[in-house]
Amino acid sequence: MPKFLGRKPRAYNPRVPHMSALLAGKKVPPIPDSIHYASHMPANFGMMLNDTLGCCTCAAYYHARQVWTFNSATAEDTSPDTDVLALYEGACGYRPDNPTTDGGGVEQNVLGYLLNSGAPVAGSLVDKILAFVEVDPRNVDDVKRTIFDCGVAYIGFNVPESILPPNGDTPAVWTVDPQHSANQGGHAVVLCGYDGDGADVISWGRQYKMTWEFFRTFTDEVYAIADRSWVEASGSSPAGLSLQDLEAQMQAFRARS
Repeated sequence: MPKFLGRKPRAYNPRVPHMSALLAGKKVPPIPDSIHYASHMPANFGMMLNDTLGCCTCAAYYHARQVWTFNSATAEDTSPDTDVLALYEGACGYRPDNPTTDGGGVEQNVLGYLLNSGAPVAGSLVDKILAFVEVDPRNVDDVKRTIFDCGVAYIGFNVPESILPPNGDTPAVWTVDPQHSANQGGHAVVLCGYDGDGADVISWGRQYKMTWEFFRTFTDEVYAIADRSWVEASGSSPAGLSLQDLEAQMQAFRARS
């Protein structure tokens, strides 16, 4: 697997709450036709070590944090590579003195670590997520609602060779190319906006566009993440749950993680 990938096959943990169950029977307000949370952010999001390590599951979290802090505090907080490395060590078992441990990570395991142990920020601080909820990737409306309500959707997909050309020049728009669809490995990214054509993607230090056909073809896991700064600033959360409800949804997961 190329170093700039690193998502292991998805896990199936019944303790993770599911968006479809949380929304069942609820009348939810409409969402806008488009939203682009990163449209005014600096173009360079930083590689977050994902050019030398298979740490995309951790890099994606720190890209999410850039979006949350920019939109909730109007000041983007970009963590140093040392924080990304520390999270990769803690959540995925990487050891810098043993290259064989650079095997990537499972998204649900990383999210569980972010919930219970938290991510290092600014060297000595720790930032814990409030909750995470699984979203059915076949339900694009729920994916759009996740982006709108949570600032980002944290996703995992199988990377086709069409977006990893030999010259390394990843196309700005990711489309389905049947001639170059062979799976090159798993990758974790965040979606930070959407419209009728597709979703905005942050990966490998910059922003791309993923068509909805591409999303449906290659994505096999999606999560809504509740970040405290985002929830408090926007009043929005996964499935519209209160802080107390989010905590309740995570109790079983915390108790046995």
